[in-house]
Amino acid sequence: MIDRTFEEQWKDLEEKIAVQFGGDLDVQGILFLIGVQELGKGAQKFTKDQKLDVIHIAICRVLEPFGFYKLTHSDQDGWPHYESLKPLPNLKSGEQLKLMKQAILDYFGEIY
Repeated sequence: MIDRTFEEQWKDLEEKIAVQFGGDLDVQGILFLIGVQELGKGAQKFTKDQKLDVIHIAICRVLEPFGFYKLTHSDQDGWPHYESLKPLPNLKSGEQLKLMKQAILDYFGEIY
């Protein structure tokens, strides 16, 4: 069964992001934006490895309220580091996507 409220909230967020950033972004693109925001260094060029690190920062940050990660420190370059507190649950692909979308919705609910 589809949770209409959840799907409507997600579509609204996608539309807001598309308007603000000038294009449709998938979950990975939205996570990249969150990672850049959390890194706090503004828009810049990143290497492929740095882009993966930025997405990792976002994943840790949005899953932090669920108790999966905890921010431990920022290194000398200002990159945040997280500690894994508990393993992520074994979820099917669709369930993983819904968890990430919910975490992203919660994140944007916190900052807006």
